[in-house]
Amino acid sequence: MRALIVAAGFGSRLRAVSPSKPLTSVAGTPMIARVVDAARAGGATSFVVVTGHEGDRLAAFLHDLDPSIICVPTPDWTLPNGHSVLSGADVMGPERHLLMMADHLFEPPIVAATIAAPSAPLTLAIDRRLDNPLVDLDDVTRVRTAGDRIVGIGKHLAVYDAFDCGVFAVDGRFHDALRAVVASGGTGSISAGVEALAVDGDARVVDVGDTWWLDVDDPRALAQAEAHWPRAGLA
Repeated sequence: MRALIVAAGFGSRLRAVSPSKPLTSVAGTPMIARVVDAARAGGATSFVVVTGHEGDRLAAFLHDLDPSIICVPTPDWTLPNGHSVLSGADVMGPERHLLMMADHLFEPPIVAATIAAPSAPLTLAIDRRLDNPLVDLDDVTRVRTAGDRIVGIGKHLAVYDAFDCGVFAVDGRFHDALRAVVASGGTGSISAGVEALAVDGDARVVDVGDTWWLDVDDPRALAQAEAHWPRAGLA
């Protein structure tokens, strides 16, 4: 199971801590390395990373971490994150693969559950714990479901029953949906691609239960991430 990691953005809310969000230290280990390690432990077998801001530094680090990791630069990393996905689409091909974000940390069982979910154009790992204290309600992507189908997604969704954990399994049909969104003048965000698939019932979910995950977007979330590893007994 190959994995595509989006790691192109500017990371403005962590700039005071680190010039590169993926390379930001989390309890002594760069964030991108924690994402790769957890994904591999959950079943990912190889990695493609889409780079942008501070791309040369990130690519050099990843080469040293694992020379088999492929880095693909996105032409304009200021565009919405779906454009970064499309930058890696040709390398990934139409086969089912994982899609994840460089700033979403997670435990390996989330990846394992996403891989094991029934095949669909898109499956998103979701958290139904609406009282999860680690979730930043001002920034999290909210999800509305009907059974195992996504019927709504967005940061400002008024009615929702789950949160987006940032781990997906997708195939070429998701890339096609993103291309159609961009061609029609849409934003080209990942969420817009999910919405396009949801219209036909092709966007599914898998519940992460009580498994730990965290979107690291600002210094507060970074402190929460660093507090996790000693408690979890991990390196």
